[in-house]
Amino acid sequence: MTEHSIDAIDAAEFVDQAAKMVELPVPPEYRQGVIENFERIVAIAHLVTEFPIPEDTEIAPVFEP
Repeated sequence: MTEHSIDAIDAAEFVDQAAKMVELPVPPEYRQGVIENFERIVAIAHLVTEFPIPEDTEIAPVFEP
């Protein structure tokens, strides 16, 4: 897994177990690509969850870009 991966998650094991849980077969020729994409998702999620947000930040009632 990549340097941003959560240590407790083995991407290959997660993909295999999640596919079984939702009864979604992943053909062998696509399995490695699915695992690599999951690793990218973990890295992106890490960037989002580790972004510092001040304690006094208020939630906006309406999204305005």
